Amino acid sequence: MNFKILYAEGDGIGKDIVPPTVEIIKEAVKRVEDASIEFERIELGLEALDKYGDRFPRQAQDMLMSYRYLLKGPIETPVGEGERSVNVRIRLLLDLYANIRPVRYESYMQSPLKDPNGVDLVIIRENTDDIYRGIEWPYDSDEASRLRSIMKDQFNIDISSDSGVGIKSISRRATERIARFAIEYALKNNRRSITIMHKGNIMKYTEGFFREVVYNLYKREYADKIYLENEQPQDSSRRILINDRIADNMLQQIIINPRSYDIILAPNLNGDYVSDAAGALIGNIALLGSANIGDDAAMFEAVHGTAPKYAGQHLANPTGIINAGVMMLEHLGLSNAALLIRRALAEMYNRKIVTRDVARYMNVNPVSTDEFCSSIIDYIKDSGNDAR
Repeated sequence: MNFKILYAEGDGIGKDIVPPTVEIIKEAVKRVEDASIEFERIELGLEALDKYGDRFPRQAQDMLMSYRYLLKGPIETPVGEGERSVNVRIRLLLDLYANIRPVRYESYMQSPLKDPNGVDLVIIRENTDDIYRGIEWPYDSDEASRLRSIMKDQFNIDISSDSGVGIKSISRRATERIARFAIEYALKNNRRSITIMHKGNIMKYTEGFFREVVYNLYKREYADKIYLENEQPQDSSRRILINDRIADNMLQQIIINPRSYDIILAPNLNGDYVSDAAGALIGNIALLGSANIGDDAAMFEAVHGTAPKYAGQHLANPTGIINAGVMMLEHLGLSNAALLIRRALAEMYNRKIVTRDVARYMNVNPVSTDEFCSSIIDYIKDSGNDAR
């Protein structure tokens, strides 16, 4: 097998963490897989804006449509300006409707919880619907003025003239496919429950609709594989519990009682909120990777942002993007390489070969980004033959 993958360094610390991660992935595949993997770089973010006048230029779009797979560094999204997120544009271009963010506590992490052992959550977030689609206009735009007029003239709803407006849309089609994705993921990975996170008590016909559609689909298509919270079937150990929580309560629950939850299924915006909140449970979102999956395309990235003040200093922790690379390898079926990199990461933390953000908790001297990645590659070279 020969895999061809695009990678983008992105902005800020992306240029420090992505290139060595690419080398780690290539080395692991070479050592333990009967396959090869080739990477080609594309320009996204600030470097593309400087060169082409667009953070997501046509050249990059064409390459993505051809290659369909991307390992991406963090990309800056301007706040309060009209330019849309490159992440969102990529998700919509490739129809990457499922975002997966595993959050699992490991012994080397510094969690704010008194007892983080057993924290093992997976956030599955619908990626293409909701207010995140970017259907919104500034208060002083012609579009906002026309929409306010329509609301007044046709529905007798007053929206003040100094209000920006946005449209929140949640469709049956998008909800059903993320619901199927979540339960198939649960069945494949032996997960025990799916909790629907929504604000349906207030947004009844969007987030309430999301909840309704998920329940109805599971009852209709997976009746022999699920049970509901108010049911106690005799064979519950072989079925997946389906329940739901109001969004604000869900954010409280994962702090107070995180071990009671397994998969959290959420619409786009709620999924973004709960992903970072869950990441905080293990103490450092820099350690987390995420996957954006479609039917025939995927993008893999770290959860953290660009951290521009550390750019070029080679201080950043690359664990998040490395874990994203591990998720990519698992998605491609290269499980031996994925496992080898997981072992290498764990060994670095066990040996206390860590970057500055973790070293201060371990009370050890930190290593640079490049030294951390070089140590992983050395471990892969030494252990690769034993990992087959």
